[in-house]
Amino acid sequence: MTVLHKIASPAVPDLPTASWTNAYRLGDEVVMSGMTGHPATREAAEQGQPLDAYAQTLVVLRKLEALVQAAGGHRHNLVKTVVYVTDIADKDAVGRARRDFFGGHYPCSTLVAVSALVFPELRVEIDAWARLDVDIRNAQPLAA
Repeated sequence: MTVLHKIASPAVPDLPTASWTNAYRLGDEVVMSGMTGHPATREAAEQGQPLDAYAQTLVVLRKLEALVQAAGGHRHNLVKTVVYVTDIADKDAVGRARRDFFGGHYPCSTLVAVSALVFPELRVEIDAWARLDVDIRNAQPLAA
């Protein structure tokens, strides 16, 4: 039987009132809940300087990276993401943030537009899966 480990990261603390867990490690797989830019997005909005989709995406990707690191890995262990945006016009900003973050080595990804996220200032949410036994920088093409 595979041992299930709850991932704890000071950069992405589990909220005491939450009805979910941020991440689990199951063997070499890490499964992460949807992450948003909150609370940074709330603080920026209150200061009258809301974070755009590009900035929110980077905040979220860094949270996912922190969870993978707490599980013993790194950003290039991320193999799949699902990106939720509240405005499909933000897809280019999200793509630019992904290029800047991943540096040319990209996980599989799905991007969908949704009508809203949990707080009105949120524009992006991402959930993800990682495999600690692979590094996407080393992906090889399959022979036909």
